[in-house]
Amino acid sequence: MVAASQKIIISGYYGFRNSGDEAVLQSILNALQKHSLATGTVIEPVVLSIDPEWTTATYGVKAVHRMKLSEVRSAISESAGLISGGGSLLQDVTGSKTIPYYLGIIKLAQWMGKPTFIYAQGIGPVNRKLFHPLIKAVFRKCSYISVRDEQSRDLLQSMGLVGNKIDVVPDPVMGLSLPEDGQGSSTEAGGESSPQKTPLSRPDLPVVGVSVRFWEQSREELDAVADGLLQASARTPLHVRFLPFHHPSDHEPSRYIMEKLEKGMSQNGGVISICEDAEHPQQMLREVGTCDLLIGMRLHSLIYAAGRRVPLIGISYDPKIDHFLERVGCRPIGDTSSLDGGKLAAEVLQLLESGDEWKREREPLIASLVQEAEAPARQIIEYFRRKG
Repeated sequence: MVAASQKIIISGYYGFRNSGDEAVLQSILNALQKHSLATGTVIEPVVLSIDPEWTTATYGVKAVHRMKLSEVRSAISESAGLISGGGSLLQDVTGSKTIPYYLGIIKLAQWMGKPTFIYAQGIGPVNRKLFHPLIKAVFRKCSYISVRDEQSRDLLQSMGLVGNKIDVVPDPVMGLSLPEDGQGSSTEAGGESSPQKTPLSRPDLPVVGVSVRFWEQSREELDAVADGLLQASARTPLHVRFLPFHHPSDHEPSRYIMEKLEKGMSQNGGVISICEDAEHPQQMLREVGTCDLLIGMRLHSLIYAAGRRVPLIGISYDPKIDHFLERVGCRPIGDTSSLDGGKLAAEVLQLLESGDEWKREREPLIASLVQEAEAPARQIIEYFRRKG
């Protein structure tokens, strides 16, 4: 007898074409499928998305509009439970409405008597203290809580939650693989089955991937990145490949730096290019895998690089960058308000020279994080297996 499928709602920042958050979704879907197949538990993911049609077309799963309350309520009522995460959902840096939205979705499921699960979230910053008791009240009723760093657990403990009931796990994207790795799933897409080749007019040049975003009003961090790349390229010709992780907002800062590089890079025998259309996370994962080195502001650009064993340089604009770098034995080259181009250039040249050593030193650490990244999916599927 075939077991009936159980719908599981997945709530997060999905459908916005942010490669990092889309990678979180792909990773969760992959891990849930893997462990449901292993246990004979049949699940049907339903994603809350700002663009349900795009999400369904991209991942092959059902999706409903995250802002249409009647659709959300109906989907939750028909489900066996709700997953909230991953990503930085519970923070108030980007606005005061983010935390109420995500807590409201969890609370709605709890009112309907559904089990709720927190999946590898990065909690905070939460600067508005009025949110602390709300988070505590909702999380206390969750069936399982996991966060992606010790700092998130510490913050939840400071709100009154019991620390030993909170698992600390890697970001889900550490477990993201490509079909050609031999670990692909039916939800995976993203183009051809062989690694995507980066267009190179000089295939002998080392490829430096760059993922940047706007942050400082003065653009001083982008100026410093341009300065560092120019200094490095004066020593050795480079192919600088810009990788916009959030479409379309990251295209503008990428092109801002490209304009500053154009003349000097050409004189130094280098090449500049930009990846325009990698909206599916696995397409971007392939792009990162073609790099010899990655300079990243976006958290998930650094996670992609670590997962593909690409030496990385992180630029900090948020504590989540520092927390992740610490987990892979690295420190930021600087933060956005005090980035030094000369220091960046020296680090680029050093890592291009000693990349193999960087990989050897971190392989055991990264391999462990990759394996641990699926822990929340195992816990959730085991919950439903026991209940079934």
